[in-house]
Amino acid sequence: MITALFRTVILYLLLIVGLRLTGKRQIGELEPIELVLTMLLSDLASVPMQDFAIPLLYGVIPILTLLSLSTLLSYASLRSVRLRRLMCGEPALIIDNGKILQTAMRRNRLTLDELLEELRGQGVTDPATVKYAVLETSGKLSVLLYTHQQPATPEQMGKSVKDDVFLPTILINDGRVIAENLRRLGYDGKWLEEQLKKHRAASPSDVFCLSVDGAGAVTYLPKEGPS
Repeated sequence: MITALFRTVILYLLLIVGLRLTGKRQIGELEPIELVLTMLLSDLASVPMQDFAIPLLYGVIPILTLLSLSTLLSYASLRSVRLRRLMCGEPALIIDNGKILQTAMRRNRLTLDELLEELRGQGVTDPATVKYAVLETSGKLSVLLYTHQQPATPEQMGKSVKDDVFLPTILINDGRVIAENLRRLGYDGKWLEEQLKKHRAASPSDVFCLSVDGAGAVTYLPKEGPS
């Protein structure tokens, strides 16, 4: 029982580290080489987890080999455009100036229903309003509308607006103070205490989220009681 526990934990942690090194992608955004790697890793890890007669190294060594090979191929594809095209393919133009390219759709085995579904997912109901639609190597459809079909921006309307978009930084996360963020923004414990008093919170444990953005605006969410 203890052996099974340790084997499972070791392989699990090894897979987490390996997949973490491959980047932050969701399953639907994986390129072919990454998808194959993920499937192989899951199979390689499951065998030594279930069969105790197989030495643990028989699972660890292939996993490390695949991760090393994937890292080398990723680095090589950054240096070579040809290799990247060979391993990952190329984006395909599906709609050009409002016209659906049926040959490109057949080449990429993309049906009309799938194309319309992807367009609807991006708020487009009429393919004629699309200037370009590109099928990316990850399988995602990138849609570029005609200029007159896009929402007007203040710049296009000749109006100047104040930049009020700032990225918030969390200082208290579910009752825990993120001291590193507090120091990075130049705040101290006294400032935090003042914010807690201002929002009538007895301690950080009463706060679900407290964040501050680049303009100094504080967002406060109290922690709710058990439901």
